[in-house]
Amino acid sequence: MAIEEPAFDRIEQSEPFEVRQYRSMIVAETFVDAELDQASNIGFRRIADYIFGNNRSRSGSTENEKIAMTAPVTAAPAEKIAMTAPVTIEPQQADASINAKRWRIHFVMPAQYQLSTLPQPVNNDVHLREIPAKRYAVLVFSGFAGQQKVQEKTEELQAWMRSKKLQAIGAPQLARYNPPWTLPFFRRNEILIEISHP
Repeated sequence: MAIEEPAFDRIEQSEPFEVRQYRSMIVAETFVDAELDQASNIGFRRIADYIFGNNRSRSGSTENEKIAMTAPVTAAPAEKIAMTAPVTIEPQQADASINAKRWRIHFVMPAQYQLSTLPQPVNNDVHLREIPAKRYAVLVFSGFAGQQKVQEKTEELQAWMRSKKLQAIGAPQLARYNPPWTLPFFRRNEILIEISHP
């Protein structure tokens, strides 16, 4: 059975680069203070725990609810903001690098849900948020997505954006689509940078 991915319209394609217009989406997210690989692992486990049933149903039922797994798992550098306002952490620093020490890890929730129908996370480190429609420049690549390769691919995408006169308005994000046991050649990864559009 296919895993659901966020809906988008492809505006431009020049492999391995694309410009995509994403529709609004709801994400379950968490913030982790660590290096990229460690932050990805910690964040993945927290959110997987939520979707696999560590939640409270909004229907009043005492049953926890399992939520279908989606792809990708996304990591983006995040600026620190006081814990009194955890849902206002977006926007992120436009000049943040892939060498950041604080990361926002998120899964997109299945399209069948609205914020009002998703079960509430039990873990206070997991938050639900709606992201409005946005446009991104994207670079697609395979293999391992370690910190050095991610930095190289981010720089490639930024160079392509400059050649196309695309204006970045968000920090680079790393999207991973495959489970860790996938052979490197078959892995799909993406760097996404939000851009302005007319």
